[in-house]
Amino acid sequence: MNEGKILEFCSRWLSSWTGNDPEGLIDFYGEDAFYSDPAVRDGIQGRDRLLDYFTGLLDANPEWEWEAVEAFPTMRGFTLKWKATIPVGDDVITEYGLDIVEIEDGKITRNEVYFDRTSLMLAVARQKREQPQE
Repeated sequence: MNEGKILEFCSRWLSSWTGNDPEGLIDFYGEDAFYSDPAVRDGIQGRDRLLDYFTGLLDANPEWEWEAVEAFPTMRGFTLKWKATIPVGDDVITEYGLDIVEIEDGKITRNEVYFDRTSLMLAVARQKREQPQE
């Protein structure tokens, strides 16, 4: 996969992470895909389990936005440096991270997400403290 094809793929894939459409997102993943991120370090295997996870994740973050910064081709796919803009209450958190992505027959077979989520977790905790008590 050359850099142009990677960036075209990432444009479509990253935009599917916004707007709470887990079915649209799961279409990028193969049947037996493996996914991990800082919240699920041991990972999730298979589209059914992955769809369940994406459903909750996107429901909690319908307005976040993802942008490709740089892409590095690998033997089985690419490594992507990305920027995420994540609204958390009145705050907007900007995070940078990396994905390791393997692709076979146009579908993601492995997706490992790496980033420091400290700022995000602090913003979420602050938001919870500031919510009015019932």
